Amino acid sequence: MSNSVYKVIEIIGTSSTSWEDAAKTAVERAGKKLKGLRIAEVVEQDMKIEDGKVTDYRTKIRLSFKYND
Repeated sequence: MSNSVYKVIEIIGTSSTSWEDAAKTAVERAGKKLKGLRIAEVVEQDMKIEDGKVTDYRTKIRLSFKYND
């Protein structure tokens, strides 16, 4: 087994549909720029409310990927 290093970042995805869609959006968008994605962990979920109605779902993701020099 080789030694590896992984970087962990937090990102937030949004969706007007669901928390799941917000998470998927965040991971897929990050995957366009970051290579070697390994694990996506949901760490927090919240909602934006306007005039007493939910307008957006937000999902905070902790994302890890292999760190290359």
